[in-house]
Amino acid sequence: MEGWEDRLADAGALLDASWFSTSAKDRERFRRFRHSLPELVIETVSKRGFLKMGTDYAVPVNRNREMLAYYRLRLDAELPGQYVAYGHIGDAHVHVNMLPANSAQVKTAGALMKEFAAKAVELGGTVSAEHGLGKSKAGLLSLQYAPEQIEAMKAVKRRLDPQWLLGRGTLFANV
Repeated sequence: MEGWEDRLADAGALLDASWFSTSAKDRERFRRFRHSLPELVIETVSKRGFLKMGTDYAVPVNRNREMLAYYRLRLDAELPGQYVAYGHIGDAHVHVNMLPANSAQVKTAGALMKEFAAKAVELGGTVSAEHGLGKSKAGLLSLQYAPEQIEAMKAVKRRLDPQWLLGRGTLFANV
């Protein structure tokens, strides 16, 4: 651990906010904790009467620190204590889940979702790293791609699914 702590401290990591496993038992405990987080997020937000608001953005690995700092700065300013971040940090793909407790925070979280997507694109990243966009996040596609690129995607859709039967209205309106 001593070597790792030195290495992480030299890299400016958040040692006090980090959790390390040093045994098989610790690793299993960490795995269970990590896999229970998404369920807990959904349960928490549902009890409050709202839908889950989480990012699926990724940036190039060399821009990860910048994106993480941006998330923390904005979330601490706008929704202090009302978010959780976890995921694929080594791939620069962290899931930020906002936990709004009232309608005003829902509005703030929605604005932050768009802001974070724009920041990810600005840093050379993507608005959809693993889960896809779907209906609720389809509008983010235009942050990453030019209209002619989106039209090219629609052309592929028209060619492969001329009746627009698959995923109706999920990403594109039936055009």
